[in-house]
Amino acid sequence: MDLSNIKTIAVVGVSNKPSRDSHMVAKYLMDAGFEVIPVNPKLEEFLGIKAYPDLLSIPAEKKVDIVNIFRKSSEVMPVIEKAIKIDAKSIWMQLGIVNEEAADVAKKAGLEVVMDQCIKIAHGCQK
Repeated sequence: MDLSNIKTIAVVGVSNKPSRDSHMVAKYLMDAGFEVIPVNPKLEEFLGIKAYPDLLSIPAEKKVDIVNIFRKSSEVMPVIEKAIKIDAKSIWMQLGIVNEEAADVAKKAGLEVVMDQCIKIAHGCQK
């Protein structure tokens, strides 16, 4: 997936713990100039940015280009269903996250899907 035209990335499952991959990747994306929307029902904010409990809570005027998922493979389907409802353009499942059924649902709804890849690594390779 070409990331050069991407502006807004919702990071589902982001953590405030700096040692977590979701934290490192979200911070990297912010530092790289993307608008990051933190999504985690346990957080009020992430690095000073308001966090949302789920994708449906993100204000409609914030158009989400990519929903970047840091959840267990078995927990992906509800995220995909919400991503479709908010008209996200694509789904990105991080390293180790594979859910073919959820990917098929997303593709049938017109979303581009990436599975089992790190967006941070992919972005670094596209520079």
